[in-house]
Amino acid sequence: MATNEKKLKKRRMLRNNEYYDIQKIFDELYRKSLSGKKFDNLLSLILNEQNILLAYRNIKKNKGSKTKGTNENTIIEIGENNPKKLIQYVVGRLSNYEPHSVRRVEIPKENGKIRPLGIPTIEDRLIQQCIKQILEPICEAKFYNHSYGFRPNRSTHHAIARAMTLANIGKLHYVVDVDIKGFFDNVDHSKLLKQLWSMGIQDKNLLCIISKLLKAEIEGVGISTKGTPQGGILSPLLSNVVLNELDWWISSQWETFRTKHQYTQLNKYIALKRASNLKEMFIVRYADDFKVFCRNHNTAQKMLVAIKQWLKERLNLEISPEKSMVVNLRKNYSNFLGFKLKVHKKGQKHVVKSHISEKATKNIVKEIKAKIKAMQKCPNVNNANIYNATILGMHNYYKVATHVNIDFHKIYFLVRQSLNNRLYRIRSDTGLISKAYEKFYGKYNYKKWYIAGLGLFPIAGIKTSNAMNFKQEICNYTKEGRKKIHDNLKGINYKMLRYIMENPVLGQTTEYNDNRISLYVAQNGKCSITGKILEIGNMECHHKKPKELGGKDEYNNLIFVLKDVHKLRFNLDFCETT
Repeated sequence: MATNEKKLKKRRMLRNNEYYDIQKIFDELYRKSLSGKKFDNLLSLILNEQNILLAYRNIKKNKGSKTKGTNENTIIEIGENNPKKLIQYVVGRLSNYEPHSVRRVEIPKENGKIRPLGIPTIEDRLIQQCIKQILEPICEAKFYNHSYGFRPNRSTHHAIARAMTLANIGKLHYVVDVDIKGFFDNVDHSKLLKQLWSMGIQDKNLLCIISKLLKAEIEGVGISTKGTPQGGILSPLLSNVVLNELDWWISSQWETFRTKHQYTQLNKYIALKRASNLKEMFIVRYADDFKVFCRNHNTAQKMLVAIKQWLKERLNLEISPEKSMVVNLRKNYSNFLGFKLKVHKKGQKHVVKSHISEKATKNIVKEIKAKIKAMQKCPNVNNANIYNATILGMHNYYKVATHVNIDFHKIYFLVRQSLNNRLYRIRSDTGLISKAYEKFYGKYNYKKWYIAGLGLFPIAGIKTSNAMNFKQEICNYTKEGRKKIHDNLKGINYKMLRYIMENPVLGQTTEYNDNRISLYVAQNGKCSITGKILEIGNMECHHKKPKELGGKDEYNNLIFVLKDVHKLRFNLDFCETT
């Protein structure tokens, strides 16, 4: 997941932006925002035909497009056959916008509480996507460098890498852990609108529309007076706008403190230590989960008090006393994004050792056992692939923990009895080893188990991969930044591979669906004909020799191609046989 998980989305977004020839507009918004320009006519850009069509394409490719809102609609089919009608619909709605009611879904949490999700109708999601595409480049130019949640090209791995860098290289071993009480449910609407205005978004008509979106009626609850409903497309961006002020406030205490003279960053820190009473501190934030790294315990304690007061006075938010504390990393673990970090002495140095957190470990064990149970009930290739996709996804997310191999050996021990007892009668010791198995687990010498003839990925088959810090030059809204993105998006895409595993083609043979997985790996996620990146919704597995002419589902008779290439190839094959 994490580092590689978002690659597909990045590719698709950049490709879509360029396809609809709107990238220049986004680039210009970003450039002007960097220079401090104010924007008072954004609604005209939101209603740009190309922006609406791009929003429709992005929504349509998203799995969430099939999630129903209160009006029971899923995807707006008119966009396929009548784009002009779709454009007219959006323009008409925004001329006097009134949001539809929001469907409420309650997700149970482990502590017995619930997490409420607000799901807008697909029409309102389309409108939110139109707005998000225009606001994002403006906001990206204003956001703090070391916030990583809900932002293009950034991931949890980048946040973990930054945290480990501050502890390892910066030797900042005192951490302020802060937990905001129900952040998404308690965002102050009026404060948020003022923050948008301060960022240069000064189109009053647009701010009025955003205000109405925030106050949309929630089914079974009523009119919302505060909060940004989780489930809305615009909510993650707005949540970052809210906490961006916190990022810059903490940063201004040391990292971005303005000095009279110009220094290099290192020399500035040296000068500040000599000539000021300022205390070193750095914030690392992923959504509403953040840590502040300090040099000593006294500074950390003062920051905990200051942050609590600042959040209350500036943002009208409260922190959870039992979950907010100062942690000495040399003595105790600090949890962050499913990991736990602690500093250990190694020779003359102190280095971070990280594990999977206890809570995350319990969730992993629970999920693996559920997939084992599914295979027991229905031991087919589909369930075996879903199990493999689950293991691969877990490995890809937690691989940046320094002791991940030890942790997954422990997890294997915890699920081993379930594996043995539930799969004893249906497993075999011989079967097919896929290309995916060979690529990711071929170097391990674990005993192989097969379900429906398919090899199961080994739970303990993982080793640590270094978490890399985010390169600040990477950006969707500059030519240089996009080039770096394209350079980075090479190789196998874990999310795509998991998607293929979890979504076999109905009506096709087991051999066909298994070979799809092997082909994707063997072709490095690219079209066999054009060499372009394969994408969900724009890829098909083609029989070189059609089945009507005796072609089989064997590996050597299949290739992965883009949809248009498949259509062309089919027409050529048809012409040759007539």
